[in-house]
Amino acid sequence: MSLLQIIHRLKEVNSLTKHEQLVHGVIEALDSGEISVGDKLPSINKMVSDVGYARKTIVKAYEELKERGLVESKKLKGYFIISDETKVTLRIALLLFSFQRFQEDFYNTFRKELGNRYQIDVFFHHNNVSIFETIFNNIRGKYGMYVVAPIPDKAIRPLLETIEPQKLLIVDRYLPMPEEYSYISQEFEGTTFDKLVELLPEIKKFKKIVLFYAENRDYPRGILIAFHRFIADYGLNGVVVEDYVEGSVEKETTYFFINDASLWELLKDCHTKGLSVGDDVGVLSHNDHIIKEIVFDGITTISTDFKDMATLAAQHVKNNVTSQVIVTSKLFKRNSL
Repeated sequence: MSLLQIIHRLKEVNSLTKHEQLVHGVIEALDSGEISVGDKLPSINKMVSDVGYARKTIVKAYEELKERGLVESKKLKGYFIISDETKVTLRIALLLFSFQRFQEDFYNTFRKELGNRYQIDVFFHHNNVSIFETIFNNIRGKYGMYVVAPIPDKAIRPLLETIEPQKLLIVDRYLPMPEEYSYISQEFEGTTFDKLVELLPEIKKFKKIVLFYAENRDYPRGILIAFHRFIADYGLNGVVVEDYVEGSVEKETTYFFINDASLWELLKDCHTKGLSVGDDVGVLSHNDHIIKEIVFDGITTISTDFKDMATLAAQHVKNNVTSQVIVTSKLFKRNSL
């Protein structure tokens, strides 16, 4: 039975709307092998002529097939079948910084909350604008939903604005967008400042506080701004260093890390030199992890719950709503301060 014959048969099913008849017709034709990956669908004009439905109804059906990841539109060429995964409700592009532990937590929770009827393809831009642009241009128009952790760069926003607001969700880092766009993001400046103030008695036990911050990495600038404001407001001896140098640990100093690799180097040096973390040396880290609960009797952290963020993101996708949420960070006080 041809695609058009299937659609004409489904026109007799009163429980289906017109555009649903078209969508189900294509799915049934795929499942039966009548059409397959690479085949071109009838043009919108031909469907209007042969099926007798309004142009906007045909377009709506083809757009839903695109959102399910079954169909791709090629400019001036038409609509083509790109997948036969007909059980998928929605095909999602998830674009993240990298597969660090906390982003792995985000992905695993997001995947679990959505379930098997959602197809998630993961991409990583590594805070590189050129890589971001290449990936984004390759995936644009091929997914029903885009969940993106953006780079705070002026070149990124125009790219994102080429996606319809209802198909784009900004996660992780906040990026100012037109008011109709959705986000579920972290906030760094105010949160970091407030948590540092909470830790003031512990930090003042030490003579100096060092923040490791590199401009050429994907570190949130809000952390740097909060740190400068904190040491200025409370008259502390604070410095910013690009990276930790192996063997450079000093007594009576608090070290504030964004990057875990440098954190482990410092802890290794403390162990080697017999320095007591929490007494001789203070340690504070961004992004919590189960290991940080355990090592050296616990590392104090300022952290967003990425599992909570992922759960909210999955609910946004399933419910097809507008979300504008700042996920607040938490302070986990442990023995390292």
